[in-house]
Amino acid sequence: MSEARPHAGLPGVTLAALGVVYGDIGTSPLYALREVFGGKNAIELNQANLFGVLSMVFWAVTVVVSLKYVVIMLRFDNRGEGGVLALLSWALHRVRRHPRLAWLVSVLGVFAVSLFYGDAVITPAISVLSAVEGLSLAAPGLSHFVMPIALVILVTLFVVQRRGTAAVGAFFGPVMVAWFGALAVFGVMGILEAPQILAAVDPRYAVSFIIDYPVLALIASGAVFLCLTGAEALYADMGHFGAKPVRIAWFSFVFPALMLNYFGQGALLLTTPQAAENPFYLLAPQVLLLPLVALATLATVIASQATISGAFSATQQASRMNFLPRLKVLHTSETAQGQVYIPLVNWLLLVLVLALVLMFRTSEHLAAAYGIAVAGDLLLSSVILLIALPFARAGGLRWLWPVFLMFAVVEAFFLYSNAAKFADGGWFPVTLALLSFTVLTTWRRGTELMRAKKEASSAGLEDGLAMDLTGIPRVPGAAVFFSSTVAGCPAAFLHNLKHNKIVHETTVFVTVTFDDVPRIRDDERLGVQRGANGIIRFTAHFGYLENPDIRLILRLAARKGISLQVNEVSFFTSKPTVVSVSRRGLFGWRRSLFGWMLQNSTSVANYFNLPPNRVIELGAQVAF
Repeated sequence: MSEARPHAGLPGVTLAALGVVYGDIGTSPLYALREVFGGKNAIELNQANLFGVLSMVFWAVTVVVSLKYVVIMLRFDNRGEGGVLALLSWALHRVRRHPRLAWLVSVLGVFAVSLFYGDAVITPAISVLSAVEGLSLAAPGLSHFVMPIALVILVTLFVVQRRGTAAVGAFFGPVMVAWFGALAVFGVMGILEAPQILAAVDPRYAVSFIIDYPVLALIASGAVFLCLTGAEALYADMGHFGAKPVRIAWFSFVFPALMLNYFGQGALLLTTPQAAENPFYLLAPQVLLLPLVALATLATVIASQATISGAFSATQQASRMNFLPRLKVLHTSETAQGQVYIPLVNWLLLVLVLALVLMFRTSEHLAAAYGIAVAGDLLLSSVILLIALPFARAGGLRWLWPVFLMFAVVEAFFLYSNAAKFADGGWFPVTLALLSFTVLTTWRRGTELMRAKKEASSAGLEDGLAMDLTGIPRVPGAAVFFSSTVAGCPAAFLHNLKHNKIVHETTVFVTVTFDDVPRIRDDERLGVQRGANGIIRFTAHFGYLENPDIRLILRLAARKGISLQVNEVSFFTSKPTVVSVSRRGLFGWRRSLFGWMLQNSTSVANYFNLPPNRVIELGAQVAF
């Protein structure tokens, strides 16, 4: 994601937030009301139903987005960072003395991240398709080009990810200003034709609709929920822009523009029921349809870009928190820490997005797959807070418990309404989430078992800083051995000692730990221990949004009197291989999956960007 520069000032940061944060929720008017009254599960279009649905839209956005996320959730940051994993870290810190609750919170948090990946696949597909489908109205002769154009746009979007958003990020804000401005203008034009539609702001219309027509309300809720997709982006992007710009952009511009457009579409449906086939585009004058299609396409590309960047960020955080193996992470900006690119994730997303478009073919069909992942994500965030809030030190936060109970009830209702669409496409994000959850938990459990076995072995039991190295020849030079634990001996050191029977004059054990905070101050980053045998141990701390940097570690070590030049040090690493020594059993496939992930994870040399000609890699076998 794009990160605002500190000197940009509040107006500039607010404009940047507008361009990145609100793309997803800002493109919901393209398809939300169309799905209620013109989609596969459309309900009858009459005044009572229309007013009830619009009232549900207004109050759902007000309660879930404005109140829950913009007003409250932005307070639950982890040193300024937001998102599901930041919330998970915040909650785990509160329940750390209760192991069972900590386990439950971890499971819920990991599954919420898994659901986010489903959202990251569907958002580009449905957004771009729904925008390009406007060609069918603007130029009916081009209808058969809709899918090819959408596929070309999507492929191009993923191909240029390597270049990052820095080059085009400056255009995000102005484009989204134009987009929300168009939403507001066309909405006002529609409302002027039937101003009585504004009465739907009254919540009694929503309550009466739900009480009098519970089945219709349940069906409509699955589509009404589409107005909320993208709400989690407000929380996830807090660290890039800060809470204040996000709130200003929402209340001063985004929220009014969205509501004006929804009510404008409602006014059009009130006067022209046949517009239900696509009320968004039919709200605009015919002469402006092609420019609107072009603007909508740009807006959906921006929405997709923000979601894809969010997937990169979530994957990086998951890797830092030991839910995924080391991955190749490339920084696409010299000035913005939040802009990263993960090739593996990018190409997996592209394959899944293209498969989704070819499978469902229209945004109307895709809408059936949309909603379950987002509804589950929103509900899980509320449940995590319901578990953690009673343990919050700040008394004021505990009073939010009944408020989040209300949020959870509303979100559970939306999840239930979306569950009805499971067979029509909802199975896709759920299946993807279950696969992601399996991968995340398999890696976490596998690394825990590896660590336990190492700590129980001689390497884990023997303190490397207290080893008797009397009589072992010392050779000139410096050697760095990487270790996954802060005690014992690195496996590479023991292999070198066993086979080469030497110890370097300057021997350093390096352990990198990722703390459950986004970033670490340099004066708190490096711990140094010196053994009586001359061996030195570095314990380097990084936040889950930071990349480990061996050059930074060595610069900090120089401040503590240990001078090492990166191009003069020999770096010893080990590559473990899983060896099966027990019966495979029912879940033996997870051992195979972990072994495959371990073998294909980025090497320590690449992870720390070590000089290739200074690395010695030694193999190691781990029996499972």
